[in-house]
Amino acid sequence: MIVAGFGMRADVTEASLQDALDQTGYAPDAIATVADKAEFDAFQAFACAQKLPIQKISQDSLDQAQTHTQSQASLQHRSTGSVAEAAALIAAGAGATLLSTRKISNDRLATCAIAITEGS
Repeated sequence: MIVAGFGMRADVTEASLQDALDQTGYAPDAIATVADKAEFDAFQAFACAQKLPIQKISQDSLDQAQTHTQSQASLQHRSTGSVAEAAALIAAGAGATLLSTRKISNDRLATCAIAITEGS
């Protein structure tokens, strides 16, 4: 299974999310983000438009994933180098690997990373 993990600002738009995903070059089977951000209207609308299930990741689990990129803002606010990478890796399960490190939307409102389930 291929999972797109997302990080985003509160004023994210569907277009921001699409831009970040497009930059990865992958078509995911599911999308994931930290639980509180999964409730954002734009994220819900994006998931509905893409016909993709949402996997909500708890804040407490974010630091379990080893991210390849390091955002100082993400480290300060979420205790992980990349919410997008951590969400993708956790949602894809034990042994998951990144196919695409964090990509940033042109308006800088969304990030997206892609992980694949082990053995897929």
